[in-house]
Amino acid sequence: MSAEVVLLVLRVVSSALLLGLLLVILVALWRDYRARAADLEASQRSYGQLVEMQHVDGDYVFTGQVYPLFPLTSLGRAPTNTITIDDTFASSEHALVVMRDGQWWLEDRQSRNGTTINEVLISQPVVIADGDIIGIGTARYRVHLE
Repeated sequence: MSAEVVLLVLRVVSSALLLGLLLVILVALWRDYRARAADLEASQRSYGQLVEMQHVDGDYVFTGQVYPLFPLTSLGRAPTNTITIDDTFASSEHALVVMRDGQWWLEDRQSRNGTTINEVLISQPVVIADGDIIGIGTARYRVHLE
C-alpha cells in the first residue's frame, strides 16, 4: 500500500472515532438533561394544599386563600418563603413543612413565638397528617394532603 492510501484510511478511521465520541457525549448530555428535567418537575409538583383558616367564635373558617404544598414548603414573614405570612407574630423564617421518607413533617425554625400543630406548641419536628391545623402567629393553615 502506498503512503497516500494509509493516510486516507487513518483519516477515515479517526473521523469515525471522533464522530462516535461526539455521539456518546450527546447521548450522555441528553440523558442528564432528561433526568434533571424530571427532578425539577417532581420538585415543583404540588402534593396537597395548605388552606388558610381564621379562628371565629371558637371555630375555624376558610378565608379563601389556598397554597400548594411542595416537598419543601417554607412559611414566614420574609418574601423568600414559599408562603409569606403577613403577621407581626411570625418570624422571617418561621417554619418548614417537609416530606421525608414518605411522611410530612412540620419543623419550627427557632421562631420567637413558636409553631403549633392542632393548638399544641411543638419543640421538635413532628409528623403531620391530613386535617391537622398548623398555627403560626395568628394565622392557621389546615393541611390537605393528596
